[in-house]
Amino acid sequence: MIATLVIGLREGLEATLIVGIIAAFLKRNRIPMWPMWLGVGTAVALSIAVGVVLDLVEQALPQAQQEGMEAIIGSVAVVFVTTMIVWMRKHAKNMRAELEAEATAAASRGTAWALAGMAFLAVLKEGFETSVFLLATFQASSNTGLAALGALIGVLGAVVIGFLLYTGGVRLNLAKFFTGTGVFLVFVAAGLVMTALRTAHEAGWILIGQQRTVDLSWLAPNGSVRGALITGILGIQPDPRVVEVLGWFCYLVPVLALALWPRAWRPSPTALPRVRAGLAAGFAVAAIVLALAVHAPDGAAPQTVSLGTGSGSGTATVSTAGTGATVRTTGSGASTVAFGSSARRTATHDGVSADRWRTTSKVSTASRPATVTVDQLVTLFGRIPVGISPDNQPGPYTANWSAERTTTLWTVGSGILDAKQEQTTVVTLSGGGLGTSRTYTLDETRWSVPSRTAQATAAAVQSHATSVSELRLWNTWLPIALAIAALWQVFAILRSRRQAAAAAGASTADAVPADAPADSDAPQTPSPTTAADDASSSQSNPPRSSPYVVR
Repeated sequence: MIATLVIGLREGLEATLIVGIIAAFLKRNRIPMWPMWLGVGTAVALSIAVGVVLDLVEQALPQAQQEGMEAIIGSVAVVFVTTMIVWMRKHAKNMRAELEAEATAAASRGTAWALAGMAFLAVLKEGFETSVFLLATFQASSNTGLAALGALIGVLGAVVIGFLLYTGGVRLNLAKFFTGTGVFLVFVAAGLVMTALRTAHEAGWILIGQQRTVDLSWLAPNGSVRGALITGILGIQPDPRVVEVLGWFCYLVPVLALALWPRAWRPSPTALPRVRAGLAAGFAVAAIVLALAVHAPDGAAPQTVSLGTGSGSGTATVSTAGTGATVRTTGSGASTVAFGSSARRTATHDGVSADRWRTTSKVSTASRPATVTVDQLVTLFGRIPVGISPDNQPGPYTANWSAERTTTLWTVGSGILDAKQEQTTVVTLSGGGLGTSRTYTLDETRWSVPSRTAQATAAAVQSHATSVSELRLWNTWLPIALAIAALWQVFAILRSRRQAAAAAGASTADAVPADAPADSDAPQTPSPTTAADDASSSQSNPPRSSPYVVR
């Protein structure tokens, strides 16, 4: 409620000040006011319509799109409040003079409708800003009803203060008012930055920087007054994430400095380019240091792993070259298996996206016996095969053998995630009392990476991928933001130089008119008539005091 009250009061007072200055100008020059009021009413209606339409559109969207729209509205609100603070910081002191100059120019172009258009655009700008800012604050608030009540009270208070300023019933130090409310709104906008970053994550747009930083549940418990003040007004969540804290500081520090920096400490026009150049250099150096110094750790999948099961222990070592891969094993199951590019597929293994390599080859069975007994079959299969009765089919049996090996390798980058080699042996038995031939299949694992080793590697790979993703915030996105800030400072330097050159050219042209005589070095003495006219004018038109004073 407090945040929306201050927003309504400040934005409303800006609009009422502009309307009041225009109304005073119209009254002083005896120009009808009703076109101005028509423009003000139309602008207010359009502003309210914008807020209602945005809210209705958001409510009609699915959940993920709602979160995305909230992030967009929050970002736009932050831009609006920042430009508002900067504009008031720059123009508050001379706002009345500037508006009256614009009003005079508008009046010279036509009737009261020109001033009505001026009032319409001014109020429409403030109304749009207020609608978007309030809507973003409503979305971040835990109690929408109280937030709306605060906004209404703020706007009504602004109207009352503006009327009293117009009638001269009250005098207000607008500089201090706008500075104080501006500081408060900087903190509110910084909270909106955090809220926008969180809703963007919930919309699936921002996936980096989601590590938790500190636990603030003790400071802002849910349902408490402190929680309503800290979370509802300042937007600080009980569990801020890394990207949210970074966004909060990156917005709060420069904008707060801009709002509070004393005018006496501002650099002179001649020193400002040097200050901007220093800032640009600092931003550029910081971007380069972050990009080079912050790097992801080495890949988590090892190139050599220990083997188990099957024919005994050993090691497996993988090497990749071009589009192929090779795995070499040691121990009793020593072998070298090469994989071509056609053997490669992308698959998920143990929850990790990996390259799966698979190849199958025939195996010589020359060492297998041509005949086997029942005892040999029990040794081979661990039991008497189904369909053979030692009493009725005592053997020995004629054996026809065939075998093939399938080697499967899962790699992540250039390391081994998992690997195994399986052999399938097929034997066809005949004779020995069998009426018909019988075919049996024997599957065995010659070697494999233990499952616990593969699972540990998968966990390490997932952790590594998370680290790489999180570090991208520091070695990619933050350097990009710093580089943009540096380029902006360079652009500001070039723009100020162009403006200075243009002003110098205009000053030279004014100082030496093209039709001035060459010997016009003698000082000019004003004519008595002109001096008298100036004195008379100054006496007959003394400066008017105005309630719209910025000190």
